[in-house]
Amino acid sequence: MPSPEPVFDTETHVSLQLDDVGRLRHLLTLKGLEKSLLIDILDDAVRYLGPPGAMPVRSRALAGRTVANLFFEPSTRTRASFDLAGKRLGADVLNLDVNTSSRRKGESILDTIQTIEAMRVDIMVVRDASAGVPLYIARHVSEHVSILNAGEADVSHPTQGLLDLLTIRQHKGGFENLIVAIVGDVAHSRVARSAAQGLHTLGVGELRLVSPPAMAPDADEMPFATIVDNLDEGLCDADVVMALRIQRERIGNLDCIPDPDEYFADFGVSLARMKRAKPDAIVMHPGPMNRGVEIEAAVADGPASVITEQVTNGVAVRMAVLARVSKSLQSR
Repeated sequence: MPSPEPVFDTETHVSLQLDDVGRLRHLLTLKGLEKSLLIDILDDAVRYLGPPGAMPVRSRALAGRTVANLFFEPSTRTRASFDLAGKRLGADVLNLDVNTSSRRKGESILDTIQTIEAMRVDIMVVRDASAGVPLYIARHVSEHVSILNAGEADVSHPTQGLLDLLTIRQHKGGFENLIVAIVGDVAHSRVARSAAQGLHTLGVGELRLVSPPAMAPDADEMPFATIVDNLDEGLCDADVVMALRIQRERIGNLDCIPDPDEYFADFGVSLARMKRAKPDAIVMHPGPMNRGVEIEAAVADGPASVITEQVTNGVAVRMAVLARVSKSLQSR
């Protein structure tokens, strides 16, 4: 385990994430980053999106660089998209997961990182179930190494937040007049936190966090959002609806996990419930989905769903972030 680190400290994270001239060096969280930087990253990502069916957009932005994907927690979408993103930018890509890591044999995370760094790795993409790990690593790597947070406990998932912002912008054009409802286990969701932080920075009209009281976040944590415990109220006139799964792996007391049928009846995003939202509302989900629990299959597969577009956008966003930190690497 790493030494204790603050889960979030604005001054520490912002100063660490940016280099001396304000370029992105590490991406640990969206909280505290300037609106202009978020917009620039989204604009960069658009350039990595090709038309459906066309050959993927490629670049040599990372030619000669090495990216290590260090996933100490299971992942499908994030890991695969970072893998593709690095390769499409011309990087050498090393993939490491918990099943092959010496951390299972008792090696400290710092020893693991120093071993990977000794292999001349330039960018480390890190996912871990413990809070504070990306910050800890960023503080201990050499000046010529960048750290990207690919999912940190229930704290942060910044590239997921960025791909969600991109998807919303593609369909709605902006954020200022939107009503966005994030529905489900918000308290244990790093996706919800990063999306909420990004939406707040970009000036969303109204952000609603809709969940049972036991799965609601602390009101002081996101004072810019409205916490709602009634799904019909939360979906009323919403432009964007994001469903979240129940984070079973992060809930300590399993007795607190609701019965799936009861949960769907009260908080499942269904066709009937979506009638409360605006007619042109879009439906999002970060995956993996539990159909019939937090979302009805007819909604997930229906015309309002942009879930597969989120996956497509994930590769483009991660290409944009990798390419951006590589610019900072060039000056070191």
